[in-house]
Amino acid sequence: MSSPRIFLFHATLVAMEPIRDAMQSLWPDAEAVNILDESLSLDRAREPVALSEELTRRFVALGRQAVDGGADGILITCSAFGPAIHRLAADVSIPVLMPNEAMFRAALSQGSRIGMVATFAPAIGTMEDEFREFASETGRPATLETVTAEGAIESLRRGDVADHNRKVAEAALRFSGLDALMLAHFSTSRAADAVRSVVDIPVLTAPEAAVSRMRSLIEGTEPC
Repeated sequence: MSSPRIFLFHATLVAMEPIRDAMQSLWPDAEAVNILDESLSLDRAREPVALSEELTRRFVALGRQAVDGGADGILITCSAFGPAIHRLAADVSIPVLMPNEAMFRAALSQGSRIGMVATFAPAIGTMEDEFREFASETGRPATLETVTAEGAIESLRRGDVADHNRKVAEAALRFSGLDALMLAHFSTSRAADAVRSVVDIPVLTAPEAAVSRMRSLIEGTEPC
């Protein structure tokens, strides 16, 4: 059997390294193909609330491109495009994995009071909606509290990873009484060690959880 071809969709350059490392570590036999369109995140930042039909259409078009390119699965690394991901999943016949679904599963297994540190504000609304929807579908009552690490993603885009990690860790200290803490975006996973050094609860990141779940979907060990 040939190696599965997994298309990784990126709307920002800073999401690429964490998922690349997770793929190499957890699924080295898979063929990872990257699609990067930074215009999506730039234009999404100008739409702070609802995702426009134009952006949704552009996003779905990339999904069709992946299918034409022989994709066995599509893994999205940007958390600001929830409605477009749902439409894409309904439009194609291969697994399409939401960026944070696997992380949500892990968080809910820890308890009902969940926190999330975000760095890209336009993604927060869709992520919170997805979390509540997922919790409802699984029958696990849970609350989600979110804080934004202001300026962190700008530091990361300048190449200052240390400042990004410091700001994310400082934001994590604003929580109390949680059962688990999620780092919202693939790019935010770089700060996991810094956050774990200042909190004493489970700190969950998206890339490794997402790769593990996509592998189980492709290999048939978990239903779509």
